[in-house]
Amino acid sequence: MSTDKQTLLDYYRKMVLIRRFEETMEEHARKGYIPGFLHLGIGQEAAQVGTMASFQPGDYVLPDHRSHGVCLMVGTPTREVMAEIFGKKTGTNGGRGGSMHVADFKRGNVGNNAIQGSTMATACGLALAAQVKKTKSVTFEFIGDGTVGRGEFHESLNLAGIWKLPIVYVLVNNGYAISTRATDAHPLADLAKMGCAYKVPGITVDGNDVEAVQAAAKEATDRARRGDGATIIELKTYRWQGHFSGDPASYRPEEEVKAWKEKCPIKRLREKLLKPKMADEAALKAIEDDVEREIQDALKFSIDSPAPTIADALSFVYVGREVTGK
Repeated sequence: MSTDKQTLLDYYRKMVLIRRFEETMEEHARKGYIPGFLHLGIGQEAAQVGTMASFQPGDYVLPDHRSHGVCLMVGTPTREVMAEIFGKKTGTNGGRGGSMHVADFKRGNVGNNAIQGSTMATACGLALAAQVKKTKSVTFEFIGDGTVGRGEFHESLNLAGIWKLPIVYVLVNNGYAISTRATDAHPLADLAKMGCAYKVPGITVDGNDVEAVQAAAKEATDRARRGDGATIIELKTYRWQGHFSGDPASYRPEEEVKAWKEKCPIKRLREKLLKPKMADEAALKAIEDDVEREIQDALKFSIDSPAPTIADALSFVYVGREVTGK
């Protein structure tokens, strides 16, 4: 697989940005500055960057629990995503959504829902609308291996198969649904094969190889835009942290975590860039320094931003109606 130098450098910057963003969020969550739960996708950066390389203006994306990187990849400013996680008024949703519900309708990010699997039904609606309007828009539906056991998974695939809906199901298989191993919950090693019952083809690739992810996502996206229907792309990867920030994840052997960290997607791409002399250490360090400046700028912006007021909490509750406080 051959990708040009500039594209690989772009992928590298985006992956480093996601990694540093999430490391910074975890650091401040542990200090008590971030309200609510924080689900991190550290170790899954290639899955997010490689998939979203096929995302175009006019497309839709429904992120999963640990998709801060996806929110950044649609083009939402780093400042706004971070401020939202801090619960600040300057966040994408005025501090109402927090970590798991960052949405940006202008850029196609429809947002996540705490009800696991529920967005699979929403994806069908978005895709059907695009099909009826003949817009060529594609809906990217991010799910985890745990969602495969939900009824919504099968209901969504059934409709997508019947109507040939333009959906790319991005199945990020990080091996665990909270603390349940995927191999203990599902009889198939490659979960993408489950789509065959609904005539939805599946592709399983190494989710830590950004080029392999990009190629699979492009194939699935091109298929959807042609009107040939949905595809499942299963990206096998691993989350370094527990289910949420602060989860000790004692259900995972230390040797397993260590082995997966050796397969770090950023390290892997870094080594590829250095070996054929596509880039030198200085060039990569410049990218990393540039990312760090962006992160620190977003952090200062988020900390300095005002918190929502009580009046803010009463807005956007109903369409066309005002709510008064007591």
